[in-house]
This record gives sequence, C-alpha cells and structure tokens, in this order.
Amino acid sequence: MAAPEPAPGRAPGTGSTPRTPGSAPDPTPGPEPLTVPSMSAGPDFVLRPWEMSDLPLVREASLDPYIPLITSIPAPYSEAAAEAFVRGQWERAATGAGYPFAIVRSRDRRPVGAIGLWLRELPEGRASLGYWLTDTARGQGVARAALRTVTGWALRDLGVPRLQLYIEPWNAASARIAEDIGFRREGLLRGWQRVGDERRDMAVYALLNSDGPVDGRAVTAH
Repeated sequence: MAAPEPAPGRAPGTGSTPRTPGSAPDPTPGPEPLTVPSMSAGPDFVLRPWEMSDLPLVREASLDPYIPLITSIPAPYSEAAAEAFVRGQWERAATGAGYPFAIVRSRDRRPVGAIGLWLRELPEGRASLGYWLTDTARGQGVARAALRTVTGWALRDLGVPRLQLYIEPWNAASARIAEDIGFRREGLLRGWQRVGDERRDMAVYALLNSDGPVDGRAVTAH
C-alpha cells in the first residue's frame, strides 16, 4: 500500500475570466469534472469507477488494521458511512481532484482494492498515486498490475510530467513494486504524514515522463 488518498475537496482553480474595469471580480472557475475510465490491467484485473455495489469491499477494508489509518475508509464500518465513502470517490472525480478506481478481479468481478491518481499538484507538473488491497488479494500481482496500468496511462495519455509515490520505509513490498515499474527513490521525508495518532516518515519515489516507457499499455475496456 502506498500514498494515501487526499481529503475530499476541490482542486485548485485553473484561471479567471476577463472582466470589464470597475466590475466585481468573477469567481475563479474550478477544474473540469473528470470521467473515470474503465481499463484492463493485464488479463486478470480491471480498473473501473466505484459503484455502490462495492460496499462489501469497503467493509473488508474497514477491518484491516492499516487501511483506515491512511485512507478515508470508515472504521468502524456502517452502511451509511460506506455509502458516503463511495459518494466521496465520485465527488473527487466531479471536482477534478483525481481519478479513483476500484480494482476488480476479472474472473468473478470481485473488487479487491483501490488505486487513485491524484491531481492536486498538477498545475506544478506533478501528480501522486496511491493504492491499497484487502488482505486476501495481496501477494497475487494485483498491486503491480494496477500500478503499472495507471502509471502508463498517466504518463502516456494524460501527459503528466512527474508521478510520485509515498511509501513508509518498512513497506519493502510496495517499494519493490514501485522500483520494478521504474520509480526511483529520491529521499526520506521525516515526519511527513500523520498515520493514526502519530507522524511518520515517508520515502518518496518518483517517475518522470522523460524517464522512458513503462512496460505494458493501458487498454480501455469495452
């Protein structure tokens, strides 16, 4: 698991509308709403927008000792809180904050995790990625397939100049996946993020659009 999701809210505005002298300033327009696509992540997984049918995934994630600490997954679980969580994912896309995906196993359409591309810092030429998986989905190549797919799509199709991942130093599995895809560790950010009741260090990994192609291509699912 890497890079928590951002708090809900509107991303920075992109400009202002010209006005005549002496008139009141017009509100700065927000970003355009985003359409979350569906993409195949190799032969075994699909990335798609969140649905209300994903509440069992939210329930399973809420029981994990770590996922609620780094995301907005509700703990303890309630159906109302889970529905609010799913609506929050829709709101992130609607306000231009980023692209939240559910990771779904192809053979039985069971959701097993989530990955997001967050665009709050896109005006500065960078975006961040984060993902989490339920316990039963770990160690099966899910994270690698999802991260490679979204990374390639962000660099190639969206033209994002720089992608970033934040990973706790103890999380060797996530670090290995990031490095396999081409991310480079750039340093340690001390006390970077609150996790639960404490501030923790985060290692920052980055991949530039100029670093070369990422293995695999994101293919839009039909």
